[in-house]
Amino acid sequence: MEITLHSIGIIHTPFRTKEESPIQGAFRPDAEGTVEVCAEYAPALQDIETFSHLYLIYRFDRAGEVILSRPTFLDDEPHGVFASRHPCRPNGLGLSVVRLLRREGNILHVAGIDVLDGTPLIDIKPYIPLFDCYPEASAGWTAGKELRQKPPGRE
Repeated sequence: MEITLHSIGIIHTPFRTKEESPIQGAFRPDAEGTVEVCAEYAPALQDIETFSHLYLIYRFDRAGEVILSRPTFLDDEPHGVFASRHPCRPNGLGLSVVRLLRREGNILHVAGIDVLDGTPLIDIKPYIPLFDCYPEASAGWTAGKELRQKPPGRE
């Protein structure tokens, strides 16, 4: 089945290259950016400023070759792409949680951003602790992995 998605805006960040962007925004909570929502979708932002955090769903528009099992940024052993957050995915959708700093019309100022500048925005959803926080959740294969720099040449 074919599915067509349309961008609802664009994400602006200080990260111009893959090497500059952090592995996850939680590791760069100071990294600020803006989310520019297309004017026709601005009414959908009503009450968004009542939330402290948001999910950004976006297109990995500059991801490389899709390989279903590969080493990740945190581990040299291969893992299935569905058991990772690797950007080279069959449908190329990314998900980030960001902190909402403020809203100015159709522009959202956010922190903890981890995507490349100019990334197409697909959707926004509020982070709701009652629904989205599972303290008993397992960290899977990432449990105990140390944060490290992205290995050179690894997408």
